[in-house]
Amino acid sequence: MLLSEFDYDLPEDRIAQAPAAVRDGSKLLVLHRDTGEIEHRIFREIGEYLRPDDVLVINDTRVIPARLLGNRDTGGKAELLLLERLRIDVWRALVRPGQRIKNGRLLTFPRDSQNPILQAEIAEHHPDGTRTVVFKSDLPTDEAIKQVGEIPLPPYIHGRDFDIERYQTVFSEHEGSLAAPTAGLHFTPERLDAIRAMGVRIAHVTL
Repeated sequence: MLLSEFDYDLPEDRIAQAPAAVRDGSKLLVLHRDTGEIEHRIFREIGEYLRPDDVLVINDTRVIPARLLGNRDTGGKAELLLLERLRIDVWRALVRPGQRIKNGRLLTFPRDSQNPILQAEIAEHHPDGTRTVVFKSDLPTDEAIKQVGEIPLPPYIHGRDFDIERYQTVFSEHEGSLAAPTAGLHFTPERLDAIRAMGVRIAHVTL
């Protein structure tokens, strides 16, 4: 099997650049496994495919502002994508431009700031291309990251002219994800209440 077998053309104008105005007003595609029939519905109709005693599992993770744009101590631009907290001030991250940023280099955030809120020292370079970075700030690290970071959006989303909170699910609770569990973005509190009223049980997991 070749990776190219999964290539397909998706016209740029068919990629939504902002969420639907109402969460459960998004489109819903239903594939019937037994017949192969495809239905085009609206997400608020999802209850028609649930039954009493079904279990709906929702991922209550919350997206963090894991993309940091800053400068190198040599003057060029730099970018960090936080992947995993190792200790309170230490993270594993992807770094750009990776080849130009060696161990011991210092990055400052935000970009174009004479008084950076946050600094990151490149401490270790791993075989998989990730780095260990150590943060320094006068603020608690998490607070500093929230001030200078931004929510990582997919590369096909070109603008941010919508409330970034819309990129969180209504049941998001535990911070730590780099991307939203997008299948859950369309639920509203009212929709979840209606599903519970049907006798469907709702279980929470944190991924």
